[in-house]
Amino acid sequence: MHRSPPRSLVLGLMAALVLSGTGGSATAEPTISYLDDRRPVHDRVERLLARMSLDEKIGQMTQPERQNVTSEDITRYRLGSLLSGGGSVPTPNTPESWADMYDGFQRAALAAPLRIPLIYGVDAVHGHNNVVGATIFPHNIGLGATRDPELVRRIGAATAEEVSGTGVDWNFAPCLCVARNDRWGRTYESFGEIPELPSQMSTVVTGLQGRRLGGPASVLATAKHYVGDGGTTGGKDQGDTQLSEAELRKIHLPPFQAAIRRGAGSVMITYSSWNGVKVHGHDHLINGVLKRELGFSGFVISDYNGIDQIDGQPGFTPAEVRTAINAGIDMVMVPSEWRRFIETLKAEVEAGRVPMARIDDANRRILTKKVELGLFERPLTDRRYLRTVGSAQHRALAREAVAESQVLLKNQRNVLPLDRGNGKIFVAGKNADDIGNQSGGWTITWQGSSGPITPGTTILEGIEQTAGKSGTVTYSRDGSGIDGSYEAAVAVVGETPYAEFFGDRPGAMGLDAEDLATIERLRASGVPVIVVLVSGRPLDISAELPKWNALLASWLPGTEGRGVADVLFGIRKPTGKLPVTWMNSVSQQPINRGDGQDPLFPFGYGLTYRR
Repeated sequence: MHRSPPRSLVLGLMAALVLSGTGGSATAEPTISYLDDRRPVHDRVERLLARMSLDEKIGQMTQPERQNVTSEDITRYRLGSLLSGGGSVPTPNTPESWADMYDGFQRAALAAPLRIPLIYGVDAVHGHNNVVGATIFPHNIGLGATRDPELVRRIGAATAEEVSGTGVDWNFAPCLCVARNDRWGRTYESFGEIPELPSQMSTVVTGLQGRRLGGPASVLATAKHYVGDGGTTGGKDQGDTQLSEAELRKIHLPPFQAAIRRGAGSVMITYSSWNGVKVHGHDHLINGVLKRELGFSGFVISDYNGIDQIDGQPGFTPAEVRTAINAGIDMVMVPSEWRRFIETLKAEVEAGRVPMARIDDANRRILTKKVELGLFERPLTDRRYLRTVGSAQHRALAREAVAESQVLLKNQRNVLPLDRGNGKIFVAGKNADDIGNQSGGWTITWQGSSGPITPGTTILEGIEQTAGKSGTVTYSRDGSGIDGSYEAAVAVVGETPYAEFFGDRPGAMGLDAEDLATIERLRASGVPVIVVLVSGRPLDISAELPKWNALLASWLPGTEGRGVADVLFGIRKPTGKLPVTWMNSVSQQPINRGDGQDPLFPFGYGLTYRR
């Protein structure tokens, strides 16, 4: 992932520059021993830990947002980590600017006496989605529809290459939640509603990290959000998962077990509560189940300002800090109030309310991953991977994933596949020619946005390219201008971008008035209507479905819309299967496999072409 000078040069520089953080001797051997990559990882970590002051240890446990620090802050406070929140990007937002930004921050960390490198985290949840020009893969719900763990592993590896090209070494992914209520605004971040699906798709961990940490383009993975965030009552984001421990273990724990078996280096805690207690302060679930019972040896990171919510009041208190750390959180994502966090945690340690053993344990976990990643030897960006960002190879992989994710739900009289010869096709709908809409949330910005936000191929462009020169494709966003001369009309409709919190749907979950009017204009022409539904979850469409000739669930495909066209025209047969149960009515929410309700389409449903 990073390029390094020869070991002899590194050790020589360290011998000259590193000073003891604990007032010990500055002789060469004790100073450079933890920098010698010929030593065992455990030995290096213990030697470094022995030299660290309390201030240095607390610095390693602190993760500010990059906009809220200066290079001087990083060096002075011995900060161990930074993050870019959704939409927190350098100017200009190019891969090269990211690499320059990362290297600048890393040099500031290396200027501190012990020269402990930073680890830098981003939410690259469907590709390196903060970066303009990166390949944007389908969101997890679409990948769950593929039932293809090897494809998901390859996507993880491609994402790791693009992330590595910008210097970043830690990805806050994968989301291994089991989405049990489609009202939840993060449903699309789930691979599916049963634990087996996200467990199978934990192959993305192997893709991101590689066969071992520290190999080529190896990026630390994060299993999130531990645990139960897909099971909150009413599908409320950051809500309360009201389940017995037996049910929590049966439904929500297995994907984390699978990720731990694959060596996931970090785990992020959920904002949600379990039976009224915030998981950020839950000793039993973090120390007891995750670390002791499951044997998780990596480090635990809080969510963004997550410890602030333990007492239900804004801002963190000393009680919340000690509760979170004592419960087993090793690194705290504290975007802006990081100085106060450092002061607070130090005071809690000095007062004996947070044991020094707990601080040392957190540091061992963090430093072990930094050593395993090779950050001490290769702290700066390996810019050879810059060329992979948005590469043709990665876009081809994304197109393959899009095609595999399509779920054909209705195909009356075999109106699909479309004719690639001399066909005359009319395309309409607000999501037909909109990269932002088809990519969804967590794309360039936190909530995502409509419009040409990043390079790619819209679904309309994919249809035009696939129809070929002999075909006729006419587009009108609202469906106006259609007549009976067309062989088929394709309505690309559905949701517009959203992410956590803002994406919750406590009320209606149907198509909006614009979509319904567009489809009605197409139907009025007498032409067969094919609905392509771009959405992060099933929508309430049962009343409308009898009026449509075909329905294709496209989920949130990302930047490679030609994968949708590949299925519409039969270049690839649809093979996707529903990763969630499709409601007959919104009143059925939550609806899941085996709960006795009568769905519109059951979990696992999906048609294919006869020809």
